[in-house]
Amino acid sequence: MKMIIITIALLTSMMPVSASSELPGVDRFIAEMEAKHNFDSQQLEQLFAEVEVKDSILKAISRPAEKSKPWHDYRNIFITKKRIKGGVKFWQQYADTLAAAEKQYGVPAEIIIAILGVETRYGGNVGGYRVVDALSTLAFRYPPRSKFFRSELEHFLLLTREEDKSQLDPIGSYAGAMGLGQFMPSSYRAYAIDFDGDGKRDIWTNPVDAIGSIANYLSRHGWIAGESITHRTAFSGPEVTSLIEKGYKPSLTRDELHAAGVSLTALPAGEDTIAIISLTQKKGEEYWLARQNFYAITRYNHSRMYAMAVTQLAQEIASRYQAQE
Repeated sequence: MKMIIITIALLTSMMPVSASSELPGVDRFIAEMEAKHNFDSQQLEQLFAEVEVKDSILKAISRPAEKSKPWHDYRNIFITKKRIKGGVKFWQQYADTLAAAEKQYGVPAEIIIAILGVETRYGGNVGGYRVVDALSTLAFRYPPRSKFFRSELEHFLLLTREEDKSQLDPIGSYAGAMGLGQFMPSSYRAYAIDFDGDGKRDIWTNPVDAIGSIANYLSRHGWIAGESITHRTAFSGPEVTSLIEKGYKPSLTRDELHAAGVSLTALPAGEDTIAIISLTQKKGEEYWLARQNFYAITRYNHSRMYAMAVTQLAQEIASRYQAQE
């Protein structure tokens, strides 16, 4: 009997131990990280044993503001006197850096500032969740997007190793977005830059690197220097819904829009293709012609309301800044 007990104990000790019973599939992920990237499996097991699954993250991901609010409510979150004033102050403080970023990447200062304003109120709110908790919760407990968040968790672990950062300390959003500009780990690795030349890509606390990184991101996603973003329109034909359903990526020629009864009066002359979007106001839908630069902003956050909030906040900030100058 004693031998049987000893044998069972030995066999049990040889069985794989789950890093966290609350994270189904984490053991396979650990094995993949060891095989693909030469991570130490025991260290990862210890890491995930300290991960905390957050129900608040699962609730937040299921009702983002971009999907749960109409445009007129969503707009009021971001286009505020306080955020406009904060943008002007940020511009005054980092005018030289913003000018350098615009010169190098072609992205106007007010667009960079507006993204910082929408994302974190210029660094005032970078999130309240440990990044590893957010990404792990979503990677292993949120099946609709588990593939995406498993990939981001992989990038996060690689990033912390590359940048020699703690895996447990970084704080971000409920979705694992990080730093002043709220880059996801894959975006951090691909687009963050050392804009002040100090040898570090620090978009956590360094506004200069954050400015350069946002400009680089938009430039790499097709920003066209000097081109406008959106223009109000109206239509007289019945086909506007089918045109909207074509998405945010510009694909409609001006001839197609004109034939469909869409007004091009406010649109500058050109040969570029256009998208058309709708936004819900209290008294009904309003329609906008969106050019390539609008699409570039949606690559930062795949939401027409987000991109329009950035666009309109930028316009308000620029108007106030120029008036003061």
